[in-house]
Amino acid sequence: MNDNRNLKILIIDDTPTNIQLLGEALEQNYIVQIATSGVKGLQLAQKTPPDLILLDIMMPGMDGNEVCTRLKQDDNLKHIPIIFITALSDMETEIQSLALGAADFLHKPINISIARLRINNILEREAMRREFIIKEQQQRLSISVFNHSHDGILISNTDNQIVDVNTAFSRITGYEPTDALDKNPRFLQSGRQDKEFYQRMWAHLLKHNHWAGELWNKHKDGHFFAVQTSISVIRNLEGNIDHFVSVFSDITLRKNHEQALKKIAYFDELTGLPNRTLLSDRMSQGIAQTQRNENTMSVCFLDLDGFKEVNDTFGHAVGDKLLIEVTHRISNCLRKIDTLSRIGGDEFVLLLLDLSHADEFINSVERILDVLQQPFLIEGDTITISVSIGVTLFPENDNDADTLLRHADQAMYMAKQKGKNQYYLFDTSLNQQVYQQEQEINRIRQALTDNELCLYYQPKVNLKSGQVLGFEALIRWQHPEKGLLPPAEFLPIIEDTDCMLEVSDWVIKTALRQLNQWQQEGINLTISINMPACHLIQSNFVSQLEQYFSHYPNLNLEHLELEVLETAALDDVIRVSDIMKACVTLGIHFSLDDFGTGYSSLTYLRNLPAKTLKIDQTFIRDMLIDPEDMAIVIGTIGLAKAFNREVIAEGVETVEHGKELMRMGCDLAQGYGIARPMPVEHINSWLQQWAFDYETFC
Repeated sequence: MNDNRNLKILIIDDTPTNIQLLGEALEQNYIVQIATSGVKGLQLAQKTPPDLILLDIMMPGMDGNEVCTRLKQDDNLKHIPIIFITALSDMETEIQSLALGAADFLHKPINISIARLRINNILEREAMRREFIIKEQQQRLSISVFNHSHDGILISNTDNQIVDVNTAFSRITGYEPTDALDKNPRFLQSGRQDKEFYQRMWAHLLKHNHWAGELWNKHKDGHFFAVQTSISVIRNLEGNIDHFVSVFSDITLRKNHEQALKKIAYFDELTGLPNRTLLSDRMSQGIAQTQRNENTMSVCFLDLDGFKEVNDTFGHAVGDKLLIEVTHRISNCLRKIDTLSRIGGDEFVLLLLDLSHADEFINSVERILDVLQQPFLIEGDTITISVSIGVTLFPENDNDADTLLRHADQAMYMAKQKGKNQYYLFDTSLNQQVYQQEQEINRIRQALTDNELCLYYQPKVNLKSGQVLGFEALIRWQHPEKGLLPPAEFLPIIEDTDCMLEVSDWVIKTALRQLNQWQQEGINLTISINMPACHLIQSNFVSQLEQYFSHYPNLNLEHLELEVLETAALDDVIRVSDIMKACVTLGIHFSLDDFGTGYSSLTYLRNLPAKTLKIDQTFIRDMLIDPEDMAIVIGTIGLAKAFNREVIAEGVETVEHGKELMRMGCDLAQGYGIARPMPVEHINSWLQQWAFDYETFC
């Protein structure tokens, strides 16, 4: 049997038992994804098209026939085979489903052996169909490439006699096809390569089935021309040589230009980088290439911070070696198409070409900032420097090369004035935006310093028993002018920044301090902390937690829970899973927050060591009036039970929500219907009040 582990099957079914039965039977051989309603199934299929869809006909809201109809109307999805799952066996149902485009049926109760055979057969047929289409496309493409290629192409047989050439061959060599057919390609030789060269070439070609290099050949009119050549051996099914294919391009102008450059000092003597003269040429070429390709070029002016002090302290010899090491580090951050130039002293210019969007330069610039602030070891001395970078973009800044360079230089001085070790973009509108964001981030940092941030706590309860399980810690900002701000007012500003790490760090420390205080008072309540993805995936996250725990040696970590967004976990499931497992060994529990919004596959759900699934409040809020949301809630509760996970509903706003959840088997809940988030000093009075409020839910 073929290896199907990379094939994806989407199960669209609102019945948890069907999902569990099919999922467990298929997940060993396929990537299995699930959707518990027709609408969510369509969304998932559009987001990541599967190879096969198992579709239940009878579902609330949008039934299977409507889902099938919409799939077949979508050009990107209409070829996906669909197997209907149905309890109906009448001829009329099958005729209707086949007319809609169904490939096959699975009748309830599902026979797993039959299901596997039918799924395998359909996937094998689908693979054969795709392979036929690909081969047909490849054949048409090969013919088109041969006829229209700018490069010359020569095909010879096992005796190395030319059997075919393309139009570019004649243009480059001067020989028409009738001049070349049945001849040995050696008639093109110029004599500049000796016999040993060709012997080495043939030895390499026959051993590796490929050779690439430069050759000088002789044109029909007698002049020599240089070609960049690639020769491949084409073998038949038995492994014997069938043909040789040579593809070559005329590089005579380039070779002549290279010879001219050797006579001119275009390179910096110390670092080997292009100097100002060659930079000017590269910038002109870059401007032309950017205009031709209709993309973006970034001009970056780099000036080392603290280089003068290095020269003064350690001498110019060490300074020169430092410049060489700086060159190596920067070069390792770049692509082959980029240009790094030294224009004097500790000043460098960087050209980043073929950028697809305006902010693509940021990754390269930030890598350079990072590598250059790492210590250098020069002749036994540890030297630390940084770099200030000014950036301008073409064609956004539509000027000539000299003006672009001057603007980048001005932007570099702005970076110096702002504190060094950073970049500054020469763009008025973006500068204002960046400045505004920096001001807002600095204000949030000031809020940390001034103790304006605080934690509110929202209870989690067992509606069936009335037990208070614990509290979710939720950050608030007590702003001196704006009043109490919820997290949505300020956390998005610092998302994926160092400031977010600082705020998350503060939340953990504050919650641990409160948890320790409760335990010292004999109060055994759990505190849940929301973990941003950027903090969770830090390489030192676990060791940092262990350091915090060391301040509270008697702390019982069984009452600490970290909440991780399902979508964040799926972005890097292997890394997140490893970090979660390391934390679990310390005694910490995890819950998957906003469950149902990330379309978790069964495999991911099984691998993530989360004790609890938290049903997203968007599904809870409308479940009493929206049958699709209700189906998702029912399906999630079923999945949680199937995988031995606890399940809690967030966003429980009314008694009716609570009673319906208990009826479905979900006893754990939180939301405004139970209590709003409250400061820690209000918790005791709420606990006393809850004893009376609980009667409402009974």
